[in-house]
Parts: sequence; C-alpha cells; structure tokens
Amino acid sequence: MTSAPSPAAPANPGELRQRLFEAGYIADDALANVLWMALRLERPVLLEGEAGVGKTAIASAAARALGRPLLRLQCYEGLDLGQAVYEWNYSRQLLEIRLADADAADRGHLREHLFTEEFLLQRPVLQAIRSPQPAVLLIDEIDRADEAFEAFLLETLAEFQVSIPEIGTLQAVSRPLVVLTSNSTRDLSDALRRRCLYQFVDYPELGREMDIVRRLVPQAAERLVSEAVAFVHRLRREDLDKTPGVAETLDWVRMLFELGHECLPEEAATLLGTMSALLKTRADAFQMNEDLVRRLAGGRRVAEDAGVVAPADGARAARV
Repeated sequence: MTSAPSPAAPANPGELRQRLFEAGYIADDALANVLWMALRLERPVLLEGEAGVGKTAIASAAARALGRPLLRLQCYEGLDLGQAVYEWNYSRQLLEIRLADADAADRGHLREHLFTEEFLLQRPVLQAIRSPQPAVLLIDEIDRADEAFEAFLLETLAEFQVSIPEIGTLQAVSRPLVVLTSNSTRDLSDALRRRCLYQFVDYPELGREMDIVRRLVPQAAERLVSEAVAFVHRLRREDLDKTPGVAETLDWVRMLFELGHECLPEEAATLLGTMSALLKTRADAFQMNEDLVRRLAGGRRVAEDAGVVAPADGARAARV
C-alpha cells in the first residue's frame, strides 16, 4: 500500500505560516521565514531558547504542515552512533555465518555480503536521509549530547550523507528538513552553528500566547484564558527554578476548565491548589503562598490595560 503524496512545498513564508496554524502551531513572521528558507535552501535550522518555549512543537507542527513523517532523535550524554545513526545487525550477521558454514560455496562471498546495507539497522539520522519520502528530522536538545557526537553530525548537516567505514559514503535519497533544538545548557561549536540557519525562540508575547491557548483549548471560556495567561506571564518574572512554559499554561487552563471555572477563582487557597500544573520543583512550590497568588492574579489588569483582555463585564477579548 503506497503512502499519500506529500503536499506541494509552500510557495512563500505566509503560506507556510498558514499551514503551521492549521497544524496547531501559531508561528510569528520570523519563525515562518526561517523555516521556509530552510526548506528552499535545504539547510538545517537551529532553534535555541529556554526549555518550555515550544521548540519541539515547532518540528512536530512542521511535519504535519508539510505532510512529512517526523523522525525524532532525543539527545543525551553518552549518545553514540548506535542509537543515533546506525549499527550492524549482529544477530542476522551471525545467522548468515552459520548458514555459510553449512554451505562451503557461500564462504567466499561471505565477508562482502555481511557488510552491506541489508545488514544495517537504521537509526533516526540514517533513516531520514535514506527515506524515499522527504522527512522532518528533529535532533532534540543537541546541547545534551557530547561534543564528539556533535562533531560527527557535521558531515550529515553539511552534505546530507553518512560515512560508514565498511561500506563507504551513503548519500541522501531525499533531503530532510533538519530541526535542531538547544536549551543552551552548553556552548555549541561554531562549526555546527555555521551549518545551520538560526532562530532564537522566546516565550510568546501575551497576545500570541492567548491565541495559542484559544486554539488548543477552545472549550475554555474567553475570560479564563485571558486571566490565566496574564497570571502565567507575571509568574515567569518570579525567581523560579523552572519557569513554566507554554505546555504548562495549556495544562493549567485545561485543569481549571475541568474544575468548572470560567475565570480565575477568587479564593487564593483554591487557586493555590492548582499550582501543580505550573510549578515543577519543590523549591518553587514552597515559595508559592496565598499572598503571592493574590498578587499574581492582579496580572489580569495589566492585560486589560494593554487592550488584549476582556474587561470583567464579560466582553470578549480583542484578538491579536
């Protein structure tokens, strides 16, 4: 059974931005531009920013928007080629050796036969460049991988090929859109940065984050969305170990909706009881108290002054 053909490439950044919106991601002009240029120039793109700003979601949305499969490589300390690129199928090679032992005529061709693509186990990087259909390759949190692995990637990022000592160089069958993300936990090499287009991804502005929540939690009341997002924006200015990201905002709004709230509850104790959706460390939870919750809930007035939140009488918020 053949897969459905991928839709045509977007003609311009505006079309790509619309496709991303339809795929559930609200991109700004800068992000749409860099992704479109990455497609046109066949260059990797490096997305850098704090954890929780939505970098991984960008790659997922791009795959949906382009009608491409998503191949994800989660980086970590100690990641090697066997998990990321390829390894030999040793059990199958051993079986071939045993079969050759039983048939003397096969022994002469055994060595050449064992080290071919037929016996390779393809991992995400090799899968992406050998895929007949162009894919989106997400190399997530590249800053967590060792510098040695980062150095190995340079050939793939520059030439879309992988060198395997036993075989030689495997060229790309199709060129994937490569998206690398980094939380800036360590400095990346100049060599890697030069091979990529670059985009810094920050927490979304107030109005844009409201649009994101409206889009992904459409069942929530307008006033609840407005007040909750304003609260989170104030919370991010506090001295926290783990600043809540967009995913935490979405979880919190969903929690409040499931609890039956159409706006932020007036009782500080009730509001405090929902902080598990936003706060992810013991230290952050410990410093949160009813007085701080009351102060942060006042962030609603800041949004009203900016003209993006409905006033308390229930009028709908202005769209950004």
